[in-house]
Amino acid sequence: GSPVEAPKALCELQGYVYDAWLRMAEIYDVLGRLKDAERLRGKAADLYRRFDEAFWDEETGFYAYCLDAEKKKVLTVASNPGHLLWSGIVPPEKAGRVVERLMRRDMWSGWGIRTLSAEHPSYNPFSYQNGSVWPHDNGLIALGFKRYGFHDEAAQVARDISEAASYFMLHQMPELYAGIQRDGANFPVQYAGANVPQAWAAGTVFFLLQAIVGFQPRAEDGLLYLDPWLPSWLPDLTLKDLRLGAEAFDIRIEGSGFDVTITVLAGDAGKVLRRSIVEGLGQLRVGQ
Repeated sequence: GSPVEAPKALCELQGYVYDAWLRMAEIYDVLGRLKDAERLRGKAADLYRRFDEAFWDEETGFYAYCLDAEKKKVLTVASNPGHLLWSGIVPPEKAGRVVERLMRRDMWSGWGIRTLSAEHPSYNPFSYQNGSVWPHDNGLIALGFKRYGFHDEAAQVARDISEAASYFMLHQMPELYAGIQRDGANFPVQYAGANVPQAWAAGTVFFLLQAIVGFQPRAEDGLLYLDPWLPSWLPDLTLKDLRLGAEAFDIRIEGSGFDVTITVLAGDAGKVLRRSIVEGLGQLRVGQ
């Protein structure tokens, strides 16, 4: 429970850089700057390898929260490694262990995934960052679950956050709320100083929707790939005026799990295709 000496290397920031280099490489491809694209992909591949060597802890089956000033692993169990799944920097063979750790009871409150394990000495469900639940944090984690094919877990997080939102005035998502354990008789408690409304909390709704539907837009090709997995509590979904470049679609999805039908109500149906999100986004990951 003692403070970590600075400078600190947070795990998720490594993933953000990795993701940014790969996305920028795609832009360079479109601009015809192929050497720049190759250079960034090379940097991303090197970071992919070095990150896993520096941050993975085999004994716990989880990534270090950060490295301290001496580059030693800080093995505090926090929600930050969930962002690594979103960025794609986690080797596929380790993703399941990260997901399983985040969904244990000390991290998963039933109202969302906590920022800090309930088993940590500094845990306080009513604190700002030491055990509370942040909607935007959970949105990123849900997208990470989906990216590696953990559809059920992504939908579970979506259910937690959406049900929590139903308890707040006007269904507005607060910046954060208490990470108390859901027991069937309680309700989420908003953090006293939480911002409401807040942009990234409100944006969580779209992240969770993206995780359920499996959006994989390819605007440069004019194509929209989907990988929907509908939970039992959401048997049908209609998306209206969905924009992709110059295209606009109305799409209805019905069914359960992977057994769903996709009906294009408006727009060019030939440009809406199904593709596994693991296959699609896996193409962006380098260094495997």
